[in-house]
Amino acid sequence: MLAACSEAGAAQGEEQVGKMVDDLVPRVERAVGLPFESPPRVAVRTQEQVRTYLLHKLDEEMPPARLHGLTQAYRLFGMLPDSVDLRSLLVALYTEQVVGYYDPDSATLYVVAGADPTVLKLTLAHELVHALQGQHLLLDSLLSPDQDRDVRMAAQAVLEGQATVAALMVLMPDRHVADLPEFSDTYRRAIKQQHAQMPVFSSAPLIVQESLVFPYLEGADFVRAFLTEHGDTVPFGPRMPRSTEQVLHPDRYRDHDEPVQLVLAGTDSVVYSDGLGEFETRVLLTTLIGVEATARAGAVAWGGDRYAVYDAGGGQYALVWWTAWDHPRAADRFATLLQREWPIRGAGERRVLIQREPVGGLPGVRLVDAPKGWSGWGAMPEVRRAGG
Repeated sequence: MLAACSEAGAAQGEEQVGKMVDDLVPRVERAVGLPFESPPRVAVRTQEQVRTYLLHKLDEEMPPARLHGLTQAYRLFGMLPDSVDLRSLLVALYTEQVVGYYDPDSATLYVVAGADPTVLKLTLAHELVHALQGQHLLLDSLLSPDQDRDVRMAAQAVLEGQATVAALMVLMPDRHVADLPEFSDTYRRAIKQQHAQMPVFSSAPLIVQESLVFPYLEGADFVRAFLTEHGDTVPFGPRMPRSTEQVLHPDRYRDHDEPVQLVLAGTDSVVYSDGLGEFETRVLLTTLIGVEATARAGAVAWGGDRYAVYDAGGGQYALVWWTAWDHPRAADRFATLLQREWPIRGAGERRVLIQREPVGGLPGVRLVDAPKGWSGWGAMPEVRRAGG
């Protein structure tokens, strides 16, 4: 939805865009099944104004300390090259992709000047759904940076998935999106074709590419499955999925397969701590192995995880990662993949430990990758289940 931006086409004045919004509002309400309290304001912005806004939002959502921690974590996992500045890359990506966006702080729908009219209509329908969501949900709490990244990604997938499905319902009122044959394959091909024309996206690391695409593709699939089962497109409140596992596997969502919450003991020298979730674990395995099908199988039956990045001194960092699995076979399979693939990256002055260990009564795997002289080797951080 947000992935195509063209300098071609006449600039859209606010009055013209406003007329398009007025036409779309009742159709979006019907598609979502919720009414607007009031339609959003509309404003046109230059590419530079959009870039300034994106910088502000990125710094707001990822303050320097959090961005530094996430960057170090991705580097330790081998998913982000040392040469890549994550903040600069994200700003370039968003600037390359955005045609329009809804700003909940000002309740305004902004459109990039010079947007292609055909792309613009699709974008407006999508962003109007976000505006509607903002009037019925506390978006700040759903996407709070204080929540685990996996929880936020699951919520984002629902929001973007709903906007994707509802926008298609608006633009194809004679078709039932949930029943469209080969929807997923067709939509994936369309997204990949759009991204192939974007040099910044095409050159980005896999973790960045997949994280940007996940909410739209997998989110749309989840919302379509939800629509089929429940007859509506609003899996909000207590019905919101709590993990990317539930988004990737609607049957796990239906069976209330909740993620296990893990806590790493001790906070000394911790630079950053979070979880990967099934989705990012899958991306990690794909990066290590190079075969997506094997990576998908290796991440199945994920039960929960937690990692921490520690300051090891001298500008070096240590990684400790615990994963819990639904059954021993899954833990064995995952440990085998890590033991086979992780050391290939080369240890150098670092030491790697990968072993099967139970986590709060569940099959578990522990990975430690740290400098050989790290003090933590003598007092390894332990893990426990939250509340246990």
